[in-house]
Amino acid sequence: MIKATKIIHREETRIKVDFPYNQEFITLLRQVEGAKWSKTHKAWHIPYTKEAFGKLKSLFPDIIVDKPEKAETQTEEKSKPAATVPKEEVNLPKVSSVLVEVIGRKIILKLPKNELDTKFILTLRFSKFDKAQKVWLIPNYPDNLELIKEYFKDRICNITIHQEIEVKTGKETTQKIDAKDVLVIKTQTNRLRLIFSFNKALTLAIKKMPFWSWDSKNKWWTIPFSDKLLAQIQAIVKNEGLNFHYEEEKTDTSKVARKTEYDVPNYRSCPESMILKLKELRYSERTIKAYKSLFEEFINHYPTVEIDKIDEEKIIAFCRYLVIDRKVSASTQNQAINAIKFYYERVLGGQRKFYFLERPNKEKALPTVLSMEEVSAILKASTNLKHKAILTVIYSAGLRISELINLKIKDIDSERKQIRIEQSKGKKDRYTLLSTKTLDLLRTYFKAYKPKEYLFEGQEGGRYSARSIQAFFQEICKKVGIKKKVSVHTLRHSFATHLLENGTDLRYIQVLLGHESTKTTEVYTHVTTKGFDQIKSPLDNLDI
Repeated sequence: MIKATKIIHREETRIKVDFPYNQEFITLLRQVEGAKWSKTHKAWHIPYTKEAFGKLKSLFPDIIVDKPEKAETQTEEKSKPAATVPKEEVNLPKVSSVLVEVIGRKIILKLPKNELDTKFILTLRFSKFDKAQKVWLIPNYPDNLELIKEYFKDRICNITIHQEIEVKTGKETTQKIDAKDVLVIKTQTNRLRLIFSFNKALTLAIKKMPFWSWDSKNKWWTIPFSDKLLAQIQAIVKNEGLNFHYEEEKTDTSKVARKTEYDVPNYRSCPESMILKLKELRYSERTIKAYKSLFEEFINHYPTVEIDKIDEEKIIAFCRYLVIDRKVSASTQNQAINAIKFYYERVLGGQRKFYFLERPNKEKALPTVLSMEEVSAILKASTNLKHKAILTVIYSAGLRISELINLKIKDIDSERKQIRIEQSKGKKDRYTLLSTKTLDLLRTYFKAYKPKEYLFEGQEGGRYSARSIQAFFQEICKKVGIKKKVSVHTLRHSFATHLLENGTDLRYIQVLLGHESTKTTEVYTHVTTKGFDQIKSPLDNLDI
């Protein structure tokens, strides 16, 4: 039986349509323009117009028009029974035979098979039947439990809501948390792993954050780690009345160490032909060093097999060994694949081949940035003139450490206040800033140390050691009390972020850093503490 009633809904006259739950009826009703579902009345309603009513009559010729003395109004007390609830004449089991269990994000429903019940359950998004356990699995979305209660009513014999649920917190670890808990874990890859029962506000906030990711297999969210994002999550959790828990992932001590020449009898070195080919194709020294090391590890993983006869199956097995046993990073795994492909395809001249290797997606992390006060403290704490000059040049010009050690005296243009960077990453040349204070410091340094070719030279001449720079930088950071996990490269990140905060256009920052794409430079918009709060809407300048 389908019944139409005139109602007042949200100060608007509408036609309420009552009927026992039927998916076909709902599909037909949606053909009426303006048809909507009301949570208050728990029924469908359509516009109070001749056109809408005419369409309704054509779809349901047997509809009964109810003419009450007073139109119903939108109040909770007078609202009609749910449209999703079948009327008494429908043949449903009368015994209490429905079991409901709520476990975190899931509602488990166990009941005798019934076609009408099945149709109702399928209206709940993403519900599915587990054939093994013979139960329905329904997402614990807002209102889903209430809809189930309203539909089954006294047929429900038991509802069990687990306040404590067991969740997966890592690849091989689980933990019990309360349904109102939000567990935040800082991972080894400098990301935040967020585990919680469904919460709309928190989910929407995560989706507005940079580089967010949802792991459908493990049922957790991840975002890049930063103090700013962590504080935002904490504030939302508090506002939602949830419990915030923070942990840091422990270092995995079970990973297998790399085999060295002392571990493998008759250790084989990287073929000279591969190194020559890399040099011939003008690969950087850093890439050559990485490829050499990774390819040596590969060929010594199979010490009794001739290099040219290591087949595809063994290549795949080695890559799995790197991930499962050695637990290398995603970037190292990708480099190993590239090194192996380079030898067999470019050196041996084999055909380009796809090895069915699962290339990992590199987890995106936000760069660590020092405040201007922290950078100032580091530079002031540098008592050694050469050390101070090195760190000042890196920060003031936004250099990579490799660019700094390759700088030559001729690259300093004191008249134009520029530093020339030759053949940097990607074989690109560029110019960057030479600040007045940096130039004054370099003149003092030059008089004291008198370098011959390179701007910064070791004790016996030649380029200064990158490792030495990292070592004294860490000592200075410890001295001034920097608690963040930083490296010399952090000064480059800080240079870019501080320029952005001072209003420098992103395109200029891209040029100064030598980035090929603005997308690489855009990462600094996510770490700056200033920006939108300083932008003024053009409307504020209008005389209105």
